[in-house]
Amino acid sequence: MAQTIQAQAKPRLSFWQIWNMSFGFLGIQFGFALQNANVSRIFETLGGTEIALYWLAAPVTGLLVQPIIGYLSDRTWSPVFGRRKPFFMIGALLASLSLFIMPNSSVLWMAVGMLWILDTSINVSMEPFRALVGDLLPSDQRTSGFAAQTFFIGVGAVVASLLPWIFNNWVGIPNTAPAGEIPPSVKWSFYCGGVAFFLSVLWTVVKTKEYPPEDLEEFERENKQTTFWQGVSETFFGIFKMPKTMLQLAFVQFFTWFALFAMWIFTTPAITSHIYGTSDTTSKLYNEGADWVGVCFAVYNGISAVFALLLPTLAKKTSRRMTHLICLVIGGIGLVSTYFITDPKLLLVSMVGVGIAWASILSMPYAILAGSLPAKRMGYYMGVFNFFIVIPQIVAGSLLDFINKNIFDGQSIYTLVLGGCAMILAGFMTLMVRDVDETVA
Repeated sequence: MAQTIQAQAKPRLSFWQIWNMSFGFLGIQFGFALQNANVSRIFETLGGTEIALYWLAAPVTGLLVQPIIGYLSDRTWSPVFGRRKPFFMIGALLASLSLFIMPNSSVLWMAVGMLWILDTSINVSMEPFRALVGDLLPSDQRTSGFAAQTFFIGVGAVVASLLPWIFNNWVGIPNTAPAGEIPPSVKWSFYCGGVAFFLSVLWTVVKTKEYPPEDLEEFERENKQTTFWQGVSETFFGIFKMPKTMLQLAFVQFFTWFALFAMWIFTTPAITSHIYGTSDTTSKLYNEGADWVGVCFAVYNGISAVFALLLPTLAKKTSRRMTHLICLVIGGIGLVSTYFITDPKLLLVSMVGVGIAWASILSMPYAILAGSLPAKRMGYYMGVFNFFIVIPQIVAGSLLDFINKNIFDGQSIYTLVLGGCAMILAGFMTLMVRDVDETVA
């Protein structure tokens, strides 16, 4: 008789089991945080001018990779390796290698190419982590599961974002370099990120037990009967069969991630020019500003890590939808406020608002979505949901350079304000989303 676990009510997991299964996100966020805080700096150092265009590598890879990985992980089962864990490890190995190679890029095209490889690898690891929460946790623990992931995302991002500043100010590693060369402090930050990525994902693989599909014999029979082209069709056309809740969340996600992409791309040029008054990438002042951007990113991620612990309580007191609305509006106000700041230290206040929003962005949409998904397609639909993260990033990457240069006259600070307005709009669009779990309850 086939083993079953989903046939019965899913058992509640202990606090430590939830945290062990989420620990890998610590390393995944090392990769994302180093990428978000430093890639624009690397591109500018190597002579890049169309920064938003170069960043298209990241969302395009997510658009292609996440549904495929989700579909494959749904159809994977090994008594030894499990369902999601093989993808954790493959992605972690490739991402770690990419983090070692990227800061040694000698020309712009090499850096852009490594961004493609790095982001693809991170996506291979990340998507199955989202599905794992839906696999193993009952509905009433999913908010806690995604909140635990958000906590580790925040902690990882804090440390990773601070690394260039730490290496320069505490260790004495230079944060400047000759024209066209990546500063040593950035290189060593990426090396540490590579090690942290691999080891944290390995921890989750070793400490987490996965269960077989509900009906293992039927699962194996379906896999044998599915042809290659059927798999391709299901992967790329299943989006038209998405649950209604996913479609409603799509609009919220679009404006949310448009705002985030604007922030990640343009914070460095905005802060260095608007507050530090320079665009000379070889100057000490520019690199001080770029390092301070890393500190700002560390602060918003630190706030996110702490605030994530409060999200389950806040959602229980109000609702998951209302919690998300409040957090997004606060984050949008934080981004808009950067325009009015002249003292770099006050940017940390703006980042508190961004951090509150980031905590919710990484938790609430997934907690709302999971209740509307069929268990046997959890990984696939979590991958499809990524469309509504990467499509707005592609739109942003295609339009923001034009907007920044031709409408905002190259003043990147206005692009951050635009992002803040988009995030506030996303918050109010949360009101149209139906949370299936809350409706049933």
